[in-house]
Amino acid sequence: MLQSPVEFFRNLPKKVCPECGEQINEQAESYMMECDRCLAQKPE
Repeated sequence: MLQSPVEFFRNLPKKVCPECGEQINEQAESYMMECDRCLAQKPE
């Protein structure tokens, strides 16, 4: 039996920052890989 799309997306694991391990609070159309704190610490 196929799983509904809503259940599929609900069951995906939370995104975690690879730098510090903090859980990233995702928003629509966001493709960030690091958390805001780690991004702010990077030199430009």
